[in-house]
Amino acid sequence: MEFVVADLKTVDHIIAAIKEMFVRGAPLIGVTAAYGVYLAAVNFGSEKNADNDLINECNRIKSARPTAVNLSWAVDRVCTEVLKVENAAERIAAARFEAERIAEEEAENCRKIGEHGLSLVEEISRNKKGKTVNILTHCNAGWLACIEYGTATAPIYAAFEKGIDVHVWVDETRPLNQGARLTAWELGKHGVRHTVITDNAGGHLMQHGMVDMVIVGTDRTTYTGDVANKIGTYLKALAARDNNVPFYVALPSSTFDWKIRDGINEIPIEERDPDEIRYVQGLNQGETKTVLVPPAESPAANYAFDVTPARLVTGFITEKGICKASEQDIKRLFPDSDKPGK
Repeated sequence: MEFVVADLKTVDHIIAAIKEMFVRGAPLIGVTAAYGVYLAAVNFGSEKNADNDLINECNRIKSARPTAVNLSWAVDRVCTEVLKVENAAERIAAARFEAERIAEEEAENCRKIGEHGLSLVEEISRNKKGKTVNILTHCNAGWLACIEYGTATAPIYAAFEKGIDVHVWVDETRPLNQGARLTAWELGKHGVRHTVITDNAGGHLMQHGMVDMVIVGTDRTTYTGDVANKIGTYLKALAARDNNVPFYVALPSSTFDWKIRDGINEIPIEERDPDEIRYVQGLNQGETKTVLVPPAESPAANYAFDVTPARLVTGFITEKGICKASEQDIKRLFPDSDKPGK
């Protein structure tokens, strides 16, 4: 694992970083895209067809990845502010201000998610009389994906800081191993006890009472409670339901899609390069090596996300509190959100 800080200086850099998952995770994708609009304003702020050029660049950024709703949400929000002014310098300033505001808001939202989710971990700890709270998570929904704190990891960090005995089962998350590479790295750096497991081990652990709760993130959630997240999340939700393990989804309000009702049939599911499945990467004596796993002639299908229906979700942990995975309760928590279809 290598932590790299990179400069993205053009819209093309922004798009490439999002497409190639150099940056990933719904909140971070949104913030990166917001700064992409700022770069577009810098490039086209004084040109004759500035409006059309800016809108075209915004559309290019929004097409970088299809599933994470934060991408289009952040682009549209910054673009709207830029188009309110005509002076080139004011446009650049407006874009930068709004992008910075989105970054700060998303970090604060994740902190609040941690505060609200802490109560769930505390309750389990009390019921277990202080014994270890075992939490299973999938993919990486930590600060690497969310500016600060993370979504699914925020309650874990909050519980750890409060002295609660927590242990995390970390799904490896094939094919790109975001759990094994990223979540495990994050938790280790923070000092949180954790164990990396194969993606298919979660059901076994739940059957044997070794998981107290599941917390995952999401890339897009409908206003009716259907959850799109990294492929394999749906299977974890099924196992959790079968074993009476609470299954929570942590997300900021920016990840709700207020226009889509039926997540299974309406959320676009990204299909990525099959080589992500066919090849694996790892460190060999300090060098990153790529290795072919299946026969060279075998085809592969790489669906990046699946949709967990609302009926399998115990609740949502948001910056405004915890709610059930239902249209009525989501709207109770977010009464001022955009109405469906608008």
